[in-house]
Amino acid sequence: MKILLNLLITSFIVAIIAFAFGAYNMSATDKHWGITEKFIESMRENSIEIRSRDLTVPSLEEADMLSAGAEHYHAMCTICHLAPGMKPTELSVGLYPSAPIFHEREPISDPAEKLAHAKAYFWVIKNGLKMTAMPAWGLSHDDQEIWGMTAFIFKLSKMAPEQYQELIHAAEHDDHGHSHEHSH
Repeated sequence: MKILLNLLITSFIVAIIAFAFGAYNMSATDKHWGITEKFIESMRENSIEIRSRDLTVPSLEEADMLSAGAEHYHAMCTICHLAPGMKPTELSVGLYPSAPIFHEREPISDPAEKLAHAKAYFWVIKNGLKMTAMPAWGLSHDDQEIWGMTAFIFKLSKMAPEQYQELIHAAEHDDHGHSHEHSH
């Protein structure tokens, strides 16, 4: 038992020294080991699931909600998550972990799975994610706007570029009372 304790303490001290002197490469071009990536992904998924579990999901089919969600997504999300017909941006290419590309995902038809995803999407949009480029939009947007973005993400699945452009054009003509042109 004493040997195990000494081994743990020694490993901990070596790890602290290695991290303190920059031995761990924090570069986004130096990918994690497979096991590390699985561990981080599992920790992220479990954290989101636990924290989003008790959310009440509103109807995500309302036209006003989808229109507002389309406007917000287009203005704030496409630089990382892209849009149908959009080529990767300089920012999206450099992200690690990479941002999900929602329009490339298969539609979710199972109601329980869709509900769980809606809760997770809302929570992530509102709170952001540490050690990714995902900001906490809940600091500048209310829940209704975030639910709109959540609703729109579901509509993006396998969407054609022409359909996306039509939705964005229609959303730009709706008045949602929010501007994405912020002054400095």
